[in-house]
Amino acid sequence: MSTNDLYDLKTIRDWLRYCVSEFYQHDIYLGHGTDNPWQEARRLVLRSLNLPVDCGDDILDARLIKAEKDCLIERLKLRCVDRIPLAYILGEAEFAGINFLVSRDTLVPRSPFAELILNSFSQVGSLPANPLVLDMCTGSGCIGIACALHMDAAGVDLVDISEAALNIASQNVELYELGERVNIIQSNLFENISQHACYDLIVSNPPYVDAYDMSILPPEYLHEPELGLAAGEDGLDLVHDILRVAGKFLSDDGWLVVEVGNSWPALEQAYPELDFHWLSFEHGGHGVFAIGARTLQDVFLSSGRGN
Repeated sequence: MSTNDLYDLKTIRDWLRYCVSEFYQHDIYLGHGTDNPWQEARRLVLRSLNLPVDCGDDILDARLIKAEKDCLIERLKLRCVDRIPLAYILGEAEFAGINFLVSRDTLVPRSPFAELILNSFSQVGSLPANPLVLDMCTGSGCIGIACALHMDAAGVDLVDISEAALNIASQNVELYELGERVNIIQSNLFENISQHACYDLIVSNPPYVDAYDMSILPPEYLHEPELGLAAGEDGLDLVHDILRVAGKFLSDDGWLVVEVGNSWPALEQAYPELDFHWLSFEHGGHGVFAIGARTLQDVFLSSGRGN
């Protein structure tokens, strides 16, 4: 269909149908928050019109004006031809039922951590009613902020090495008026964390894509910052350091929860002495482990391996 013909599409319903057809024709990759073309189309069309994604079907026969059609034509091209993730086109993404600002300086929120947060980490162990949380490699801040909002965390530190990513995280903190409970720290992992800090829960979705998986990523992922994805030959460059040091910053009954995705076999091979608790997910996801502070302290600190 030519660009001129697109202006014959009159209603939201027309545009939803056309977007789905285009997604199939261009074989776009879905992995940034939606898992089927219909969900992707609803988000692209409705959010571009400043409407909620879950609005009722009664609005679908509303007619669009030219300016709205212009916007959809441009955004459909960005998604189908340029293969830009929808979150970057919209400047926002949903995570754990919360809308977050995002940019190309942050990964698109899509972690199974959302399910853990909504269930208050019930698979992990007993946490205080108002835990102190560290979100390491925070990016947009979505995991830590979701902990603050859904778990009523007493305090959350958002940590990242990227100043540009933390700028987005800061905007999200401000958006939800969390400045009194959520703190932002620029740091290379634990380097700038106070030596007196003590957390009940350390969560991290660090870079964990190994060299092979980096070489075969779909085009959509190439728009994301490599700093947030690549982690060496086995995908564990940062995870080694997190395991080695995290025990110093956890309460005795605290927990470390880390997502390593497809790098989980390499992690188990690297640490046969560790009993990783691999978490399960009802809504999809894998490669997230939990490990208690006492285990980390025994293996890495008491033995001197944490130095």
